[in-house]
Amino acid sequence: MLEVKTLDKPDERRDFPRGHLEAVHLTGLDFAVATFEPGWRWSESVGPIAGTESCGIHHNGYVLQGRMHIRMDDGAESEVGPGDVFVCPPGHDAWVVGDEQVVVHDFAGAMAKDYAKAD
Repeated sequence: MLEVKTLDKPDERRDFPRGHLEAVHLTGLDFAVATFEPGWRWSESVGPIAGTESCGIHHNGYVLQGRMHIRMDDGAESEVGPGDVFVCPPGHDAWVVGDEQVVVHDFAGAMAKDYAKAD
């Protein structure tokens, strides 16, 4: 079955402090576009919504715009920016670097289904 949806009309939008997420849901694919404003940090903006110490979502992402720093619970760190494709397992904090908003496309599915939803 062929399915096509446009991000101009997402199935849902979730707003959270200093950012938002737009998601489309298709058979076999839940796709998210997340926008994070300068000053956004997961532990401050989404952590209180999730009710956890660190992000429990697995990400398969592509950074369209801006820079983000990611720190894993085990201390590993990296920074991602435009054109970077990344895999980030659960157990991390992240924040916007600089004064440009960050736009991430996430193909892993869990972000589109569960990110920034209260448990």
